[in-house]
Amino acid sequence: MKNLQAALAQRKAAHLYRRRRIRETPQQVHMRIDGHEVISFCSNDYLGLANHPEVQKAFQKAINELGVGSGAAHLINGHSHYHHALEEKLAEFTRQPRALLFSTGYMANLGIIQSLMERGDAIFSDRLNHASLVDGARLSNARLFRYQHRDTANLEAKLERSSTSNTLIMTDSIFSMDGDLAPLPELYALAKEHQTWLLIDDAHALGVLGENGRGSLEHFSLAADDRLILMGTLGKALGSAGAFVAGSEALIEYLIQTARSYIYTTAMPSAIAAATLASLKIISREPERRQRLLDNITYFRAQAMQRNLPLMDSETAIQGLLSGSNEEALTASETLWKQGFLVTAIRPPTVPKGTARLRITLSADHSHQQIDQLLAAIKPEK
Repeated sequence: MKNLQAALAQRKAAHLYRRRRIRETPQQVHMRIDGHEVISFCSNDYLGLANHPEVQKAFQKAINELGVGSGAAHLINGHSHYHHALEEKLAEFTRQPRALLFSTGYMANLGIIQSLMERGDAIFSDRLNHASLVDGARLSNARLFRYQHRDTANLEAKLERSSTSNTLIMTDSIFSMDGDLAPLPELYALAKEHQTWLLIDDAHALGVLGENGRGSLEHFSLAADDRLILMGTLGKALGSAGAFVAGSEALIEYLIQTARSYIYTTAMPSAIAAATLASLKIISREPERRQRLLDNITYFRAQAMQRNLPLMDSETAIQGLLSGSNEEALTASETLWKQGFLVTAIRPPTVPKGTARLRITLSADHSHQQIDQLLAAIKPEK
């Protein structure tokens, strides 16, 4: 029997112990957490929609109409007209033939990979992919080959050595801890050349990248293709919760029939789907939200570089400041907390050993003044 107390003590000694804080206000820039007033720089609510009045109103209306719980899986009687309308709207938004809702992004990735891959197949994964992609690969029993981060030459060499007929390349579009972009056009070309699936986890790009916020495919001008699988989450830029898979008609129908994480779980509440429909309308109607976010990213990086801060190579809302040691990252996070800023310290195993960091995430709702205040707290000017 594993000694849990000893394992916990070991985590604390290595500065890897995690603690939950209790949020007392809505998800927004100004928050009260553990009774402490803070400016948050660690939310994925990139466009400020999580507490938007129209999104709230749509949620409340759907509850009044259909109640809170969906009561059953989609294939029993949990699939409401709000769910169906959202699937159709997400397919239209992402310019894909069809979309399918899942309760979380984690469940979506598990469902995709376990449905399409099995023992004897081969999966090629970027080394910095999200844990849900890695776990999906492991559960599928397919052989997992991890290529060097964003290194298409390394991936191509691995593909050329493979003799497996059913293969899958999978990647984040925006890497959740580094904030950099995957080389999707090159990955797409390799997928076509080697006749393999390409799974793109668009969690941090949907609503943010592209002229219309349609995500990484729009950003890179990649069209729908039978080998292309897009997974997007609704709890980040869209401000609600849940996830979806978009792709060909055959893919979606196959997932409905075979994806265990879709078949054997209760559908998300209808009100979540209704709220997400409202978010999509706002994203289409108010492109200025994306522009404000892009402006804040540019401003933050320019000001951080002037202070010679150890910025990672990211042009997205995810901005990492490397500290190296776990203890240094924790100390920096706690120091900022005492000064009224919420910034998370990210440590292994979330990131590779020796790359602990502060992970700063920017929102369309941040002001330049708030960014200046944060940077001054991180490194006061002499």
